[in-house]
Amino acid sequence: MGKKDDEPMRSMTGYGRARLATEGRDIVVELRAVNHRYLDVNVKAPRGYGFLEEALKKEAGKRISRGKVDIFVAITDTGAQETAIVLNKELAQSYLDALVELRDTLHLHDDITVMSIARMPDVLVSERLEVDAEALTKAVCEVFDQAVNEFDGMRAQEGEKMAADVSSRMQTILGLVEEVEKRSPERVTAYRERLEKRMNEILADTTVDPQRILTEAAIFADKTAVDEETVRLRSHLEQLRMMLEDDKPVGRKLDFLVQEMNREANTIGSKANDTVLANLVIGLKAEIEKIREQVQNIE
Repeated sequence: MGKKDDEPMRSMTGYGRARLATEGRDIVVELRAVNHRYLDVNVKAPRGYGFLEEALKKEAGKRISRGKVDIFVAITDTGAQETAIVLNKELAQSYLDALVELRDTLHLHDDITVMSIARMPDVLVSERLEVDAEALTKAVCEVFDQAVNEFDGMRAQEGEKMAADVSSRMQTILGLVEEVEKRSPERVTAYRERLEKRMNEILADTTVDPQRILTEAAIFADKTAVDEETVRLRSHLEQLRMMLEDDKPVGRKLDFLVQEMNREANTIGSKANDTVLANLVIGLKAEIEKIREQVQNIE
């Protein structure tokens, strides 16, 4: 009942339900799950069936890697013998002895019958039969497994949509990275031209040293270079693509990777001293944030 290696990316949010009638019982298992950083399983079973909790948590751990999961179990008796009538022989004998004594003492007519004794308090008592915990646990786990199949189907459909959305945004981010890489040298050239013009205006008739202009431009280029950040962003995008194709739960890894992408975008933003680059960074951060929102719900 474990996870198969070829299962697709799945959302943490889902619902599943299954029902089985067996050995005089009607068993219904439902489960719901929402986002959670780790696996948190809560089992709600009828009173007297607390022994099911540990087994269901163990089964859930085999099929679900993370999320807040609520499991609801309903068990209805439809024909199973749950109770037995037990005769309290000692009490019945005490009642009989007392009735006989009463009869003889008062010289009464002897009308003592089985029914007269049986009607006495606590002579016949109803006792609940001990449930075969092992057999019932096995049956409930089988129903749970069916419910998880439906649950996983819903999560896989949602996961497919999420993966498609993330892939689309990755392409948008890649396009923005290309624009950033294109703008970076253009910005240095523009800075050099502005610097040269300003120095010519300040120095007027004095000849401006071209080497000084080049040196200042080189310093500016070094301080504002974003090559390392864009290379890392491209690497992160490739890792993200590979994770989306992975058949194992990758939600936590994706969450960490998106944080790294956002860090690179922030660094580029801190070096952006022109409007064009600043707008590109805003676009980058917006797309990364949308991916982060999706990743929060990936198992």
